[in-house]
Formats: sequence, C-alpha cells, structure tokens
Amino acid sequence: MIIYGVALLAICTLVGLFVGDLLGVALGVKANVGGVGFAMLLLLFLTDRLKREGKLVPVSAQGIGFWSAMYIPIVVAMAAQQNVLGAVTGGPMALLAGALATVGCFVLIPAIERIGRPKAVADASVPTPNEP
Repeated sequence: MIIYGVALLAICTLVGLFVGDLLGVALGVKANVGGVGFAMLLLLFLTDRLKREGKLVPVSAQGIGFWSAMYIPIVVAMAAQQNVLGAVTGGPMALLAGALATVGCFVLIPAIERIGRPKAVADASVPTPNEP
C-alpha cells in the first residue's frame, strides 16, 4: 500500500510541473513557474480529500508522509539555488524584492502564529500587568 502513496506523490509532481510549465509559457518566461508549489498544493488537497472520504489507508498515508519528508527539503534547496542565481544575475531590483519579501515574512510571523490558536490560549500567553 505504500506504493500507492508514492504513486500519488509522483502524479502530483508531474501535474504540478506541467501546470508550472504552462504558466511559464503564458507569462512568456522560459522557466517552470511554481510547478513544485502546485504539486505540493495538489498533494495536500488530494490527501485531505482521500482522508475525509476514508479512501486513504494509513499505510498509504505513511508512504506519502515519508516521501514528502524526503522530497520537500530537496526541492526547496533546488528552488532556493535557482532563486539566488536569478537574483544575482537579475540586478538590484531582484535583490531588493527578495529582501523585502523576507522582511515581510518575518514581520508577519506573530500574526500567522496566532491564527490557529484558540482564544483562551492566545489570551493566556499575554502576561497581565500583575504577573512577574
């Protein structure tokens, strides 16, 4: 059954790369635009849907989890390398855009962190004036 998880991951990867290539052609860029991101979103969507419908057995879920854990860091490292090369050869505007995106992410971390917490937990983490 683990092979089904691997097959689902492979299908999502192929579809994502195809969509990324189509988006690159549509934008006039000679590159895959967001193919890995589309693949990961498709994998998350399909996995969640199969779990809700009861069609994803735990062993297949383990296969998806294992290969996702192996796949994501490798792809992120490859994408980061391409982004750095593009930024260095793209000039100061690309470097500025990357720096601003990074700063924006750091600024939004506290807001994003509060999204998933229940209100009682969020309120408990803020110390009252009387607490040391």
